[in-house]
Amino acid sequence: MMARPNPSDVQTVATIGAGPIGAGWAAHFLARGYDVRSYIHSMDEEVVFRKILDTAWSNLEELGLVEGASRDRLVLSDDLALVMQGAEFVQESAPERLDLKQALYKQLSELVAEDVVISSSTSGLPMTEIQAECKTADRTLVGHPFNPPYLLPLVEIVGGEKTESEAVAWAKEFYQIAGKAPLVLKKEIPGFIATRLQEALWREALHMVANGEATPEDIDIALINGPAPRMAFQGQCMAFHVACGEGGMATNLDQFGPALKLPWTRLEAPELTQELRDRMVEGCNEIAGDRHFEDMAAERDRAIVGVLKAVRAARE
Repeated sequence: MMARPNPSDVQTVATIGAGPIGAGWAAHFLARGYDVRSYIHSMDEEVVFRKILDTAWSNLEELGLVEGASRDRLVLSDDLALVMQGAEFVQESAPERLDLKQALYKQLSELVAEDVVISSSTSGLPMTEIQAECKTADRTLVGHPFNPPYLLPLVEIVGGEKTESEAVAWAKEFYQIAGKAPLVLKKEIPGFIATRLQEALWREALHMVANGEATPEDIDIALINGPAPRMAFQGQCMAFHVACGEGGMATNLDQFGPALKLPWTRLEAPELTQELRDRMVEGCNEIAGDRHFEDMAAERDRAIVGVLKAVRAARE
């Protein structure tokens, strides 16, 4: 078993990827006071990377930076070997292509010190497959964030068949120190936990649009003004537990359990016909109106900051 540094002693983090996840992770780690070394495939991607960083930073400042946090502590390069020098933790957010990730992890096994954990932001590829060609697969694992990773705390952690349990425990402790909310999965499952729950909502929404039962706007209004604010504080299970008074979940299941057999939900994915595709696209375009993507992302981030601050205050 490899002796690793104490997670609290980590000072330098390497990130891979120029998109919203890769650049978002870089922003998060910078805000937490780390030295960040970021690899992007080409320096042509620098403009996009820094735009994401700009958007993230204003919201991170609103939430509160740790002492010593600075964007000046960023090294950005298209030289993978250079970026990996001195890295004490690696967060990989390369495109979701198995062949690309396998080749990348083969490279990383030769470039990254053997006591350093390498974590993938993949949203669906199993680590068992990603690590197949990695010579040091024992320290590779999934650390799946929710977007935007610089604001939403969740990180779902799971190893592959060759991953050491010690590496998973180390990653959990590191993410916690780094200001995240780590959740270690019991086993590798497609889509992890949060994405699968989100997918259930998404499939039901698509069915309702396909059947003419609701528009995209109707669905978002229902969620925003119904379960979403409650779930931000209690989640799904505790929301139903508390909703039934002193009897809790037992009352819920005893009283409403038979209704689970009613044909309310249709969890199988609907056929994505051209008509359904067009209805979804047109409906979302109507909601967006003339607003640009960057403006909507900034508005989303401001709202998330407000929710996080409100939940933090409520818990305190």
